[in-house]
Amino acid sequence: MANEPARKRRPLNTGTVLRTERLTPHMIRVVLGGESLAGFGAGEYTDHYVKLLFPQPGVTYPEPFDMETIRAELPREQWPGTRTYTVRAWDPEAVELTIDFVYHGDEGLAGPWAAAAKPGDVLRFQGPGGAYAPSTEAGWHLLVGDESALPAISASLERVPEGAPTRVFLEVTGPEEQQELTTPGDAQIVWLHRDGGPVGDALVAAVEALQFPAGDVHAFVHGEAGFVKRLRRHLRVERGLPMDRLSISGYWRSGRDEDGWQSSKRDWNRRVEEEEAKALAS
Repeated sequence: MANEPARKRRPLNTGTVLRTERLTPHMIRVVLGGESLAGFGAGEYTDHYVKLLFPQPGVTYPEPFDMETIRAELPREQWPGTRTYTVRAWDPEAVELTIDFVYHGDEGLAGPWAAAAKPGDVLRFQGPGGAYAPSTEAGWHLLVGDESALPAISASLERVPEGAPTRVFLEVTGPEEQQELTTPGDAQIVWLHRDGGPVGDALVAAVEALQFPAGDVHAFVHGEAGFVKRLRRHLRVERGLPMDRLSISGYWRSGRDEDGWQSSKRDWNRRVEEEEAKALAS
């Protein structure tokens, strides 16, 4: 363990399931509470995220539960599985944390856990992190994403300044996955249905065809890494957006679980930036 890079210590939180709700056939809402969440630090950003910790079956963890101790004392295969999820909402007065889970059946960790969750279940997590909230100075806002970005986009829409022009493109499997969204902004919300097609193709086509409104845009583009890469090039190279007007990242990558994606994400981002720099210089 001594040769591994130093890790930033994230606050460890413990939440108790208060209630669950099936929002759509493939989206499950879990509301967590409990005294230990008092003082949870979300609220500044609309893309706050947490690292959920799922214990490995049959492994007994030291008490008090501490990830640094676990990493130091247990072999890697016994470390809890981690999955990154956006904070859909945080109510500090009620001390309630809402997380929406994409559910695709029995595969994976987080989706099956959410489907089986019942009041009283305990979930440990680290965080929150985050960096984006809609700018009050922007001329207009662009929000683009697939299901994985829907919670962050929903939270962001609620914080768009009143009357601010907003263009929203959301891609889901079909009409049954659409949700009612609210915003004080002047929003045009377009739902795109994948209908079995490649993730993100419809989003790329929609943004490429968009006639940008007047004024400086503040853009939020997140979801599957392949389409995010294509839209980053379009927005940076063809539209000329500076990075300080753009929050953009691959939340996940087709064909990889989170562990595989996170372990390769830094190198992947570096290659994207190098390709982009060459295109901007040409």
